[in-house]
Amino acid sequence: MTTHTAPVPERPHTATRRVAAAATVGTALESYDFYTYSYFAAFFAGPFFFSSLGTTGALLASFATIGIAFVVRPIGAVLFGHLGDRMGRRSTLLITITLMGVATGLVGLLPTGEGWAMFGAVALVLLRIVQGLSLGGEWGGAVLLATEHSDARRRPFFASLPQLGSPIGSVAAGGLMLAMFFGLGPEAMAAWGWRIPFLLAIPLIAISLYLRWSIDETPVFKELAASGQREKNPVWAAIRTQPAAFGVAILVALLGIGSYSLMNTYTMGYGVTALGFDEMQLLTAATIGGLLQFVTVPFFGWLATRVGSARVVGLGAIGTLLIAFPVYWLLGDATFGVLVTLMIVGGILPTASWAALGGTMQELFRGRHAYSALSVAYALAAVLSGFIPYLTAELGVLTGGAWWHPGVVLAVLSALTLVGAVMAQRMRRFGDEDIDAAQAVTRELVPEPV
Repeated sequence: MTTHTAPVPERPHTATRRVAAAATVGTALESYDFYTYSYFAAFFAGPFFFSSLGTTGALLASFATIGIAFVVRPIGAVLFGHLGDRMGRRSTLLITITLMGVATGLVGLLPTGEGWAMFGAVALVLLRIVQGLSLGGEWGGAVLLATEHSDARRRPFFASLPQLGSPIGSVAAGGLMLAMFFGLGPEAMAAWGWRIPFLLAIPLIAISLYLRWSIDETPVFKELAASGQREKNPVWAAIRTQPAAFGVAILVALLGIGSYSLMNTYTMGYGVTALGFDEMQLLTAATIGGLLQFVTVPFFGWLATRVGSARVVGLGAIGTLLIAFPVYWLLGDATFGVLVTLMIVGGILPTASWAALGGTMQELFRGRHAYSALSVAYALAAVLSGFIPYLTAELGVLTGGAWWHPGVVLAVLSALTLVGAVMAQRMRRFGDEDIDAAQAVTRELVPEPV
């Protein structure tokens, strides 16, 4: 038997753009869901479903439903990571986006009123569990969908595009809620308006499914399946063969995820209660920072193609470490203009680490268990970061509310991520070099059957 070789045609740029859109849309819907539900939990979930617990108990219960999604997220990472490495990236992402969108839409259909409180509370918790499970498998798959369709040179840029989902979702959810409050008024919002942001997830599912259905499975997974390299237990294989990479990946992710929890959760409350800012001022400053990410995330993704993803993560960590204490020192006597400036500066530098996170983590793990490894490492970092507002508040109590206590947390996050970035730069060559040969956009020679 003889074999001949034929060049694989280069994938058109339109297909590449479609892959990027398909990868980004899920993380955008994830962020939209998170912020929409956060606003719902703050204003409506307690009175609707937990009023029997009293005012304080209802508020705590509604916030606890936010935490449920974080708790089950690692379980979803294991489940969908396994499917992604066994069944395929595209197929698994079709499942996760469907679960996420349907669960979000069903929240908008929950009945309210005293006679439905118990049913609504149970159904709400169950839907949050479904959302959390789907979130666990979304991010890692989105990064692989973007990068495994791209050549090695452009991979860091395309890995940054799923990170755009966070500002897209947060700006969309925040803008919609503000517009509805101003347009409908509080009474109409409480009566029926709160359902609209959740129900909008249904048409968003249709768009997301269309984009993901219209693209092919990634060349990397096709190559792994054709060569029989799929792992039977990819999660265990990743832990067994690359245990150090897990620790490094979590360190790399801490600043990008944790700074968001610190700046947009703790600092919001701290700014109102301790610094005397108005809620609308803080929301406006945060929204401006979110809009700026539409520019900064692609820029840092482009920069990663020039200097490497791990170096961009490290640059972001160094910059954030340098401004961690000055930002909070200046906040004490800041005017609104200074507040906006500080929120922008304090957001740009961690965004560098956030934008290059996917590229850095993708370079750490082998393709045959990459979905599982990325999903689990990211989920664990997200769970740890979820405690940052609480830990920062406890540190504030211990220090008597000293101005520098949030700076300590931001500095620690920066230092840990800097260590992770340095280690990731040294470990990045441990990945499978043959994965690059599977990229459909390269002009590799492949066997042609006779």
